[in-house]
Amino acid sequence: MNKDVVIIGAGAAGLMCAIEAGKRGRSVLVLDHARQIGKKIRISGGGRCNFTNRNASPANFISQNPHFCKSALARFTPTDFISLINKHSISFHERNHGQLFCDDSADQIVRMLTQECKLAGVEIQTECEVHNITKAQDFQLQTTIGPLTASSLVIATGGLSIPKSGATNFGLKAAEQFGLNIIPSRPGLVPLKFASDDFKPFLELSGISVDAEVHCNGISFRENILFTHRGLSGPAILQISSYWIQGDSLSINLFPGRDILALLHAQQQSKKQLLTILDQFLPARFNQAWFSQTSSSKPMNRYSPGELKSIAAALTHWLLTPTGTEGYEKAEVTVGGVDTGELSSKTMESKKIPGLYFIGELVDVTGWLGGYNFQWAWSSGWAAGQAV
Repeated sequence: MNKDVVIIGAGAAGLMCAIEAGKRGRSVLVLDHARQIGKKIRISGGGRCNFTNRNASPANFISQNPHFCKSALARFTPTDFISLINKHSISFHERNHGQLFCDDSADQIVRMLTQECKLAGVEIQTECEVHNITKAQDFQLQTTIGPLTASSLVIATGGLSIPKSGATNFGLKAAEQFGLNIIPSRPGLVPLKFASDDFKPFLELSGISVDAEVHCNGISFRENILFTHRGLSGPAILQISSYWIQGDSLSINLFPGRDILALLHAQQQSKKQLLTILDQFLPARFNQAWFSQTSSSKPMNRYSPGELKSIAAALTHWLLTPTGTEGYEKAEVTVGGVDTGELSSKTMESKKIPGLYFIGELVDVTGWLGGYNFQWAWSSGWAAGQAV
C-alpha cells in the first residue's frame, strides 16, 4: 500500500497532524497498535479532558531549548483549538489558571478528531504493529497489515508515561535507529516518594491537602500539596516534579503570602498552646505530626522571640529530599525525548532524514500541569501537518 503520509500513533498529536495533512490533499494513513484510538485523551482530566489552557505560552514548557516550541505554539494557539471545539458544539468550562475541560466527556474530543479525520479523507488502522522501518527514496514499513510505503513518516507514539494506556518506547527506538539524539527521559507531573524514617509522622496523613509554595532549582509553584501513603502529590508537587532531579531537595513554604512570624509575635503573650494557634491555619493532624518530629508544643508566652523565629523559619522553609518518584505508572508526562536540536521548529521534520517527523510528547518539550501538554500536541501536530 502506498501513501503520501503514514503517521504512527493515533493520539492527540498524530490525529491533529493527520487532519491537517488530509485537508491539504495528502493521502494519509494513521496506524496505532491499540484497539481504540486516543486512549490518553479518554482518561485525561478525570474523563473530561483538560484539552488546552487559555494562557499557554512558551514559558509553560520545559526543554533543553526553551525557544523551540515558540513557532508551533504561535501558529496554532489555544484560540484555534477552541474554535474547533466550538465548531463541533462541545460545551466546556474553565477552571483555575485557564484550564479548559469538557462539560460532558473526553470521548467528545476523540469523536471530534475522528469526524475531522473522515472529512479530510484520513484512514485510521487500529491493532496494527509496525515491525520494521527502512528508508530508500521513500519509507518502507513492515506491519501486521502488510508492507506500506510513504514519502513522509510521522512518529507520534508519545512518551513513556501511563504504560497501561499503551505507552511504549517505540518512538524513541525509531529516533535512535535513524541516528537522532535523545535527551534522557524521566517521569514528569508525578507524585514524589520519601524515606519512611524521615517522613513517617506524615504517612498517616494520606488525603490531607495544604496550600503551599514549593521551590526547587529556582522554580516555584503555589497550589495544594497532598499527603499520600508514600509521600506527596497534589498540583504543586506534580508541577515541581518535572524540574526535580534525583538528589535535589524541596523547600516548602506552608504559609505562602502570609507573615507567620508576625502572626506568632502577635500571640506571644497568650497562654494558648502554639498548636492551638497553628490549628487556625493548618490541619490539626498535620500540626500534630509536625511537632511529633520536632518539639512539643507549649503556651505561647513561654516561647522566646528566637524560638518563634526558628519555628517560623521551619514552617516557611520545610526542607525535604525525595527518594524518588512514583514512576511512569503515575506520571502524566515524560520529560525529555527526541532532542529538539535534531528537528525543525517550524515543521518538526528531522534535519538529518528528509520526510521524517517527530511530534507531541515524544519530543523534548514538556508542559506544565493544566492542559499545556495537549496544546503542545495540537500545535506540533498542526505544524507537521502543514509540511508533510
